[in-house]
Amino acid sequence: LAWQDLPAGTKSLVLVCHDPDVPTRPDDVNQEGRVVPSDLPRFDFFHWVLVDIPPSLDGLAEGAHSESVTPRGKDGLEAPGGLRHGLNNYTDWFAGDPDMGGTYGGYDGPCPPWNDSIIHRYHLTVYALSVPALELPEGFQGPALLEAMEGHVLASARHTGTYTMNAALR
Repeated sequence: LAWQDLPAGTKSLVLVCHDPDVPTRPDDVNQEGRVVPSDLPRFDFFHWVLVDIPPSLDGLAEGAHSESVTPRGKDGLEAPGGLRHGLNNYTDWFAGDPDMGGTYGGYDGPCPPWNDSIIHRYHLTVYALSVPALELPEGFQGPALLEAMEGHVLASARHTGTYTMNAALR
């Protein structure tokens, strides 16, 4: 992942990866003989929130922050180079699950339900900010980050990819 041509006055960057197509109810998710209906309300699922990226950094190497979903979450929220991870929504999704429940920080990638009736969109957005750091507590999540950025965004760029595990939609 790389970026360039930051606007004048950029003092830090933020990276957000989210999927706006996640089912609001898990009732049908990955259940044999069932389908997640296309008309089910959906919500923004944050796969990654990374803050305090210095503008001198022009990208991130493949796999630099994750290679896979780690059951129960990765250790700590620190990131290389003084960057900070927030919690991603796997923390909420797996809450109460004895095998997967935990604190999920950093990047955990796409994993749409294999029986979802829609293709999921993954938005990767880089924000250029006018402040060197955001005042966010440890364990912040996507909505708090978006609120903290208000009034500090100089520019943003987004790349959207799609993904499905439903063979009928490929």
